[in-house]
Amino acid sequence: MAAQQGKELLLKIHDGTDYQLIGGFTSNNFTINGETVDVTTKDSAGFKEYLDGAGVRFISTTGEGVFMNDAAFGVAHGYVLAGTHPDCQLIVPGFGTYTGRFAIKSLQMTGTQEGAVTYSFDLESAGVITFA
Repeated sequence: MAAQQGKELLLKIHDGTDYQLIGGFTSNNFTINGETVDVTTKDSAGFKEYLDGAGVRFISTTGEGVFMNDAAFGVAHGYVLAGTHPDCQLIVPGFGTYTGRFAIKSLQMTGTQEGAVTYSFDLESAGVITFA
């Protein structure tokens, strides 16, 4: 994969009809996690062993930006209040798209007297994630 511009790493949230780009982001990131199941015993010759195919895999993503009164923020706000998990897309330029349901773990807005209103998201996968 060739070098890519950071602004091309995108997060979209489904509004019931289509995927909407979360606007106003100044930064966002994601992590693919794979928890393991340790099966090390005295017979492991002093090396740690893990059980193949076991453990929990999940993707977590965060983002922050300037509040632009965009529709996607309102959609996310609605999902948080309803306690439901929206379909989202994480788009990695030149690589592919991760798609699936995500729990919105936090949605925060901040404002200072001299600055713009900013917001931040913290999401974690809430089911199977596909990659294409």
